[in-house]
Amino acid sequence: MIDHDQRRTSHVDVAIVGAGPAGLSAAIKLKSLGIDRVLVLERSGSAGGVPQFCHHLGFGVRDRHRVQTGPTYARSLVSRAESVGVDLRLNATVTGWHEDKSLLVSSEEGLSLIEADAVLIATGAREGSRASALVSGSRASGVLTTGSLQRLVYEHGFRVGNRAVIVGAELVSFSALLTLRSAGVKVVAMVTPETEIQLYSVLSPLRRVLNRWSRRFPLVPIHLSSEVMSIEGTGRVAGVQVRDNRTGSERRIDCDTVVFTGQWRPEREVAVAAGVRLNSGSRGPGIDESYMTSIPGVFAAGNVLRGIEQADFASLEGRRAAASIGNYLAAAPGSSEMGCPI
Repeated sequence: MIDHDQRRTSHVDVAIVGAGPAGLSAAIKLKSLGIDRVLVLERSGSAGGVPQFCHHLGFGVRDRHRVQTGPTYARSLVSRAESVGVDLRLNATVTGWHEDKSLLVSSEEGLSLIEADAVLIATGAREGSRASALVSGSRASGVLTTGSLQRLVYEHGFRVGNRAVIVGAELVSFSALLTLRSAGVKVVAMVTPETEIQLYSVLSPLRRVLNRWSRRFPLVPIHLSSEVMSIEGTGRVAGVQVRDNRTGSERRIDCDTVVFTGQWRPEREVAVAAGVRLNSGSRGPGIDESYMTSIPGVFAAGNVLRGIEQADFASLEGRRAAASIGNYLAAAPGSSEMGCPI
């Protein structure tokens, strides 16, 4: 146990955990409301969240009213936050809570205690892994998630393989497909247990087109109502065994790379550590209409609430949460006017 005297202590108006679209947009909004000391804590070495690794168009339509690539969208949010004076600290991991709204933070500078009048949890979501998909077989190399794939390709310029199978057929799966193609990897199949391609509501008009494409144009065969049962290979992936759930038949697909996509779940560890009551459906933090959790003064917004939505949706949600935080601070925390969320 670290003695309190060994930690550096500082006080801010609002501490935001997570520098993705929701967290950055909330910070920018808070500064526009005249809230001076806004601190954003990000555990990785770069800010911008998932979009910074998605090198394709489709970002910023709802919040910035323009179509941008993921990295451009992420850079614009970071630039805007920095220009309005948001204190952005990278490689800073929240390791716990001390009493009410004080965060224990580990960074390159050591351990510190951040006391805040309000906290926003905007830690986003993470993809399910092979383990969560319950896929058996060998522990060969070449098994990735979309996030790890995009980091290897775009951040490190790594050649991930030659022939890939993508597990999933939703929006992020097609992002993985584009990443693989940009790296010179042939995608030999996409496999999903769903009966049709899964898209977010804003892109639902594309579902019919993509489903028609999947049946007529076998450039990338999409196996609907199918599951990857096992991964084969010694040392390196050599293939996967795929079962058609409609007929029960199985087939082997040769590949040296398998990318698991989707199966998003809230990155809720910070909320759980605080003792925040969880939503029984999404298993993310439960909130009221003002985005406040079961702990007064602790708010949550973005994909930590539900698993996954598009970046611009999370960005707008961060803005709305910031407006509620502004109202909370103006109403004097702890007053009888502040209701406790269900």
